[in-house]
Amino acid sequence: MSLRLIQVRAADGQRGVAAVDDDGVARRVKGVGSTYELAQAALSSGTSLAAAVAARVGDERLDLEELQANNRLLAPIDHADPAHLYLTGTGLTHLGSAEGRDKMHKAAAGGTLTDSMRMFMMGLEGGKPAAGQAGVQPEWFYKGDGSCVVGTGQAIPSPDFALDGSEEPEIAGIYLIDAAGNPRRLGFCLANEFSDHITERGNYLWLAHSKLRYAALGPELLTGALPADVQGTSRVFRDGKKLWEKPFLTGEANMSHTIANLEHHHFKYRLFRRPGDVHVHFYGTATLSFADGIETRIGDEFEISAPQFRLPLRNALARSESPKAGVQPL
Repeated sequence: MSLRLIQVRAADGQRGVAAVDDDGVARRVKGVGSTYELAQAALSSGTSLAAAVAARVGDERLDLEELQANNRLLAPIDHADPAHLYLTGTGLTHLGSAEGRDKMHKAAAGGTLTDSMRMFMMGLEGGKPAAGQAGVQPEWFYKGDGSCVVGTGQAIPSPDFALDGSEEPEIAGIYLIDAAGNPRRLGFCLANEFSDHITERGNYLWLAHSKLRYAALGPELLTGALPADVQGTSRVFRDGKKLWEKPFLTGEANMSHTIANLEHHHFKYRLFRRPGDVHVHFYGTATLSFADGIETRIGDEFEISAPQFRLPLRNALARSESPKAGVQPL
């Protein structure tokens, strides 16, 4: 049986955590107001996250459909201080993930083998080392902090200077750094690693700029191991009608890197081992509506789903104003 955790906000504004079983029954976890608090309690007592839930789960049931309909499902993880939540990710990690990127960058490379394709080939050759060994390092990017996270049902703001705002359907790993500086994986969630692909296409060195955007996290934290083969669906809706739909494949059976290798190359940096910090790490994708020529508009809706998660991730595209004041001398 799989254990899924959700964070919710009650009608009176109070936060809570619930455990969802395979039958879709959600039961409130007593005595904690957040996944972070629950995970810290598990660390303090020296138990697993599942054991901490079992010791606290009550008989009170929550109606998932009512929570979803009233937009009371929160992102599955957050931090009281958003600066202590890192959003990071890796690209070119999935079989087929280099195709779209290669098309974007080939013109700039004069038709020669692009750096994107070289990086992808390196992953194919050395991204799945033997257990306990480090393989080739993947592409890595910084995306933002906890202030850049939205949950299902919330709009994804795209800055007014953006040239594009498109979905990237992925799985993200969620981690908490323990008191000894060791990363502890809490589980996995659906994610929309939203990006500006036109900016990236202009010059691959602008990848860093294209990734500094909001990201959406699906409501469920799936604990335990991620299935090797995750087959989901990504959709874009416009004016209530389906504009685009495509399956996406993830999980290690569909990746050129192991999750352990991606984790090693992120957490090998001492900076990312500060006790109490939360990390949300996006594992990458091979499926983009942008690669199929879709030009998104404000008001379009993204939907990402997979059978391993009972609840889909849905978000509309919105516009946000960027700061206008320049830098002033002090």
